[in-house]
Parts: sequence; C-alpha cells; structure tokens
Amino acid sequence: MSHKINPYEVAIKQLEKASSILKLDQQVLEVLKRPQKIIMVNIPVKMDDGTIKTFTGYRVQHNNFRGPYKGGIRYHPEVNLDEVIALAMWMTWKCAVVDIPFGGAKGGVACPAKYLSQAEKERLTRKFVEMIADEIGEEIDIPAPDVYTDSQTMAWIFDEYSRIKGYPAYGVVTGKPIELGGSKGRTQATGYGVAICTREAAKVYNIDLKEAKVAIQGFGNVAYYAAEKLYQFGCKIVAISDSQGGIYDPNGLDPIDVMNYKQKTGSVVGYKNIRKISNEALLISDCEILIPAAIENQITGENADKIKAKIIVEGANGPTTPEADEILFKKGVLVVPDILANAGGVTVSYFEWVQNMQKYQWEEEEVLRKMEEKLVKAFYDVLNVSKQYGIDMRTAAMVLAVKRVVDAMKLRGIR
Repeated sequence: MSHKINPYEVAIKQLEKASSILKLDQQVLEVLKRPQKIIMVNIPVKMDDGTIKTFTGYRVQHNNFRGPYKGGIRYHPEVNLDEVIALAMWMTWKCAVVDIPFGGAKGGVACPAKYLSQAEKERLTRKFVEMIADEIGEEIDIPAPDVYTDSQTMAWIFDEYSRIKGYPAYGVVTGKPIELGGSKGRTQATGYGVAICTREAAKVYNIDLKEAKVAIQGFGNVAYYAAEKLYQFGCKIVAISDSQGGIYDPNGLDPIDVMNYKQKTGSVVGYKNIRKISNEALLISDCEILIPAAIENQITGENADKIKAKIIVEGANGPTTPEADEILFKKGVLVVPDILANAGGVTVSYFEWVQNMQKYQWEEEEVLRKMEEKLVKAFYDVLNVSKQYGIDMRTAAMVLAVKRVVDAMKLRGIR
C-alpha cells in the first residue's frame, strides 16, 4: 500500500474483467475505456485580498448512451484528470446498475477548498459555470455535490447558469436546497439505501436482523443514516467509529444518542466510557455485518482473512481492494459493492431531476419508497448475474452495468 493507487487503472481493470465475462468485441471495449469528452479550464478568481489566482477545473463526460451525463463536482487540492476520468466512468456504471436513464460524468477543481472563504468559493463556482455553461444543462449534463461542495454550491451553479441562459433552469443540478427545487429525502437517501441493501443481503444468508451484530466504520452522513435505519430494523449496532477512533459495545449502541454525543464533543470516542476500539480493530471485530462507510482502501489483502463478518455492505466508495475481494469471495463473504450499496444518493438525485422537469414536488415518503423499489430490484438483478456466472457481487454489478450500456450503444449505433 506504499504506492498510491491510480483510480483510472483500477477502473480499467474492472471494465476489462467485466468485458472478458461478457466476451465484448475489442472495438466496443475501446469506446468504453475512454470518456467521450474532457473539458479542462483554467479559472481566474479574484481572492479576498485583491490578488488573482488561477485554478484548474475539469468536467469529464464519460458516456451518454443511456441518457444525459450525471455526476458530482468536487473541490480539493488533489483533484487530477485520472481521478476525474475514473469517477466519471464509475458514475456510468452506477447509473446503469440501478437502471436510471443517465450516463456518467464527474467534475472537479484543484483548489485548497478548506481554506477558501465563502465569497471566494462563490466567485470560483460562478466563474467555473460561466466557462462550462455550454457543456452542461438539464438534457446534457447534470452536476451534483461531492467533496467540499454542498447544496449552497449547487444553488450558485443553478443561479449562474439560469442567469446566463435567461430562464430558471431548475434541472441543471441536483442536490439543491429544498427551497430551490431540491428533493425531500435526499439527505438520508444514501445511508437508507445502504441499510436496504443490508436487509436484502441478510435474507440471502438467512440472517435474522433482530439478532444481527453490525459494525460501522465511519459516522458521517452515510454511516449515520445507515445506522439509524438498521437500528429501526432491530439490528444490534455493536461498533461505530470516526477519524478519532471507535467505540465497541457487545450489548449494542443507540446511533441517535451517539450522534448527539458526537455533535457536542466532536467525536464518538468517550461516549459513556464505552470500550475504545481502533478503526483497524473495528473491521475485524465480532459481527455478522460490516459496513465500511469511511474512506477507500480499508479492507486489504492484509486484513481480509481476519474479517469475521458474513456480509460487507460498502457505504464508502472503494473501501475494499481487489486483493481483498478475492480473499473474501473464497471465504464465502457476501460483499455488496459500492456502485450498488451507495446508489441511493444518485437514485434520489434522478428523482430530484424528474420533479424539476415536471415542475412538481413529491412528498418524502414517495421519494424514499420509490428509491427502495429501485434498490431492491437492482440488488436482485446483481445477485442473479452473480449466480449465473459464479462471480462475486462487484464483478456481477459491473457485468450488469456494462451490458446495459453496451446494449444501448448497439441499439443507437455508433456513427
């Protein structure tokens, strides 16, 4: 793990693996390996002290055979083209797995987001939109929040794009504030989706949720809402962690109470003097279900054989390395991959776009019910492919997604 993993190389390997199972034509594979369009801009921004700094921005549009491009925009100092291309490609597969009519895109600006003032962030965002306005739009490419961007950033994009085009273009971005056409249910969608996938995976292994011990790495938005829903399902949440460390209680934790404590103190560590546990130890703790919902590359070739969980549901993006996948598959551990497990967010983003295009807002119950239907169907679609080919769920999700994109491509024809 000493060298930095190149996400684009990982994405290509995953695609090639799915392609060999599907026996794809080499020419078709070459089309899928490359994004259809790469937009790169240098954005001059007036800083609060009067100086002008230039930041590099990217928008990569991977594939639109199944519908308009869709994907987040991140602000981070380490944003680079390989990363954005890989993330755009993964968005194509994620949308295809849950069968929503979008293709994949991703955007990013290489900037010290943490250290920008709100006014600097707004000027950067508006200038970025001005420079890519002809490349995005309700029927072309629909951005969303990502790392260090949020509903306020989306409000600026919506406003600037609408100003340029001369009409209120509500459907140009998702993840907007409710007051500007955002969707109810979006905040908890990804976490609830993780919990729904966990429930279905438990059925496959005949695990009674009311007796299941669950360990959750991470306690951000996704992990919290997954924990809250699983607690409602009757699971025993035995371990929770954040970047400071974790807590472990074999009798179970109340995630709402733990979150109240974290909001007051800044960490879950110290909660009711419950036993402290490291993030590394949490992954191999005594549980039936493990939910890595923190950062990438947590389950590796070094710790995969020590994992006691029968089911792993990926709340985070890329928490399991390819070496770990092989070990876990041989051990009979069911891994619900990120492109399925955390697709609740993009599903509700799609619903937000549909509501914007209809000029009508759905109630939260309807949003979450429709999301559940989509994810449950996607879960069994992937499970059936995994049984059909005798492959793990991650490879099955890729096979299903790639086949759907290729089918659309062949029906439309390549000119």
